[in-house]
Amino acid sequence: GGALNASPTVIPGTICAGETIRLNANASGGSGTYTYSWTSVPSGFTSALSQPEANPAVSTIYNVAVNDGFSTVNAQVSVIVNPVPARPVITASGPATFCTGGSVTLTSSSGSSYLWSTGATTQSINVTAAGSYTVRVTNASGCTSPLSDPVNVTVNALPAAPTITASGPLSFCEGGSVTLTSNTGSTYLWSTGATAQSINVSVPGNYTVRITNPNGCLSPPSNPAVVTVNPPPV
Repeated sequence: GGALNASPTVIPGTICAGETIRLNANASGGSGTYTYSWTSVPSGFTSALSQPEANPAVSTIYNVAVNDGFSTVNAQVSVIVNPVPARPVITASGPATFCTGGSVTLTSSSGSSYLWSTGATTQSINVTAAGSYTVRVTNASGCTSPLSDPVNVTVNALPAAPTITASGPLSFCEGGSVTLTSNTGSTYLWSTGATAQSINVSVPGNYTVRITNPNGCLSPPSNPAVVTVNPPPV
C-alpha cells in the first residue's frame, strides 16, 4: 500500500575509475510488483534490474523509473568517480647492474603514497639484491595506479681473492729479485699500482694483488707475498 516512491542509492557512493558500484532503486509503496528502467546520459547505461552493477569511468548521474503496474516514479542518484593516477615511472640513480656490495636507488614518480613490490612505502628505495622491482602510487583520493613497468636489477658476484705464485724464494740477497704472478683474471691491480699479471720485485715489502672478472667486479685482495731482501755480509 501507499503511494509508489523510489529513493535510489549507490554503494559505495564514491569510487575510483575502473571500480564497480551497485545501484539500488529502493522502491516502496504502490502495488509492490515493480519493474525498473535504469538509464544514464551520456554513458548509455541501461538495466531492468532493481540493483544493477555499473562501472562508470567518470562521475555519472543514474536515472531510474519504477513502475508498479499503475504509475511510474522517476528518481536519480549521483556517483562520484575519482581518477586513477597514471602508471608510475621508476628512475634509477645509476646502473641497474652492479657488483656485490654495490647498490642503486630506485625512485618512483610522485604520488600521495607508495607501495613497492618489496613492501616499502617510501618514494625511493635502496636496492642491493638482484630482482625485479615495481611500484604503485596512490593519489589524494585514495585511488591506486596500475603497476609500474619493472626495473630489473642484476648483481654480479665478486671473483674470489686471487693467489700469488712466486718464481723462487721470497727471501734473497741484495741485487736479486723474484717474479710474483697472480692467478688469471680479466684485469690485475697490484699494491704497487702495476696492472700486469706478473711483476718483478727487487725491494722488500708486502705485495698483494686484486683481479677483476669479465663483469668488471673487483676481488678482495690476495694474501700478501712477503718479500725480504737481505743485505750483503760485511
